[in-house]
Amino acid sequence: MPVEANGCQKNCVSENNAKESGMIKVKRIYEQPSKEDGFRVLVDRLWPRGMSKEKAKIDLWLREIAPSNDLRNWFCHEQMKWDAFRKKYEEELETKGELVQKVKQAEKERGTVTLLYSAKDEKHNQAVALMLFLKRL
Repeated sequence: MPVEANGCQKNCVSENNAKESGMIKVKRIYEQPSKEDGFRVLVDRLWPRGMSKEKAKIDLWLREIAPSNDLRNWFCHEQMKWDAFRKKYEEELETKGELVQKVKQAEKERGTVTLLYSAKDEKHNQAVALMLFLKRL
């Protein structure tokens, strides 16, 4: 369940487990698309299993902004590696300025950007890490 700017809902989390920042939100791609999602950006390197392009209703697939294959495979969504993963992913993001600016520009032009991911863990995934990184810009 996405968290809206007006407050916390079921899966709301804090700085360490952020669900949204300003007008940048995160949402699992398997959740129902809604108008409130605004501009929908898939930030997975791989296409989500079992998801058709029609059903996904994405506006942009930024696979290049996802963690490298080496980092993704190392992390393997192991919660105990979360802090190290975030640090390493942020180092990668520092080298992807043009892609980061695409997201920030979409936020500026569209108002709301929802970063979509397919991981089962709603608190420890690249979309949350990316959203936290964007929040600091």
